[in-house]
Formats: sequence, C-alpha cells, structure tokens
Amino acid sequence: MENDIQVGQELSITHDGRPFLIHWSRTWELDANGERVRPRAMEAGFWRPRPNNEFEFLLAHPTGFLESWFGKVTVTGIENAVITGARAELETDAIVRTESAKEVTAGKRLYGLVEGNLAWVYDMAAEGVPLASHASFHLTKAD
Repeated sequence: MENDIQVGQELSITHDGRPFLIHWSRTWELDANGERVRPRAMEAGFWRPRPNNEFEFLLAHPTGFLESWFGKVTVTGIENAVITGARAELETDAIVRTESAKEVTAGKRLYGLVEGNLAWVYDMAAEGVPLASHASFHLTKAD
C-alpha cells in the first residue's frame, strides 16, 4: 500500500437532458507547492437512476477494466427545499478486465455532500489483496 500523497482531482458530473448523468474524473499527484507531478487515475461513466433512490453506475478505466456498480442515495438534510446533506453508497456488481489489466475483484464507494462540498472514499480489492481503503477525497466546487 502506498503512503499518503497529495492529489488534485477534476470531477465533472453533467447531463444532456436524458435520464442519466455523465461522469468524468481525472486525478494528479501534486508536489508540496500544489503543482502537478504526474497523472494518477482517470475514469469515465454514467450514473443511471432507478426507482426508490437506487442507481446503477457504469465506469470505464483506461488501465483496462470496466465496472458495474449499484447503490442507493439517502438524503440526510433538507433546508428550505434545498438538499443540504446526502450520501450515495455503492458497491461493485461486476468487473470485467482485459488480459493486460490488473485484477480488480471488488469495490465500495461512498459519496457524500458535506458542508456544501463533495467528499468520497473508495475501497478496492485487487491483486489478491482483500477490500481495503484505496483513496479518499474532499472536493470543492470550481467557479
């Protein structure tokens, strides 16, 4: 397991009017001055809402694996008809990989609206190592 490193992440979740959200994320390792050192991770996919606050999440990674996730959204706070707290808990349903990709066997993620910002944690099982903490982020919205 790697030591903690500083990273920057660009996360975009958008829509084009159809009943799904478009997900795009890329992450960089940062030096002590906050400058980009090297790329770390990238993923692209779709959030697909289902009845009863459930959803499907499809992700593709350029490192050679595809994931199908399922989960549920829970609203934890509402003020003046505005959601002030929520979380999305999800886990992998299926993972497919190319011959050259590392073996990823399971994952769990938790996304949360925390003080107006997005926080998330990612646990992963890969390469014979059981499910363990892989990454966590606290993101602020860009202008």
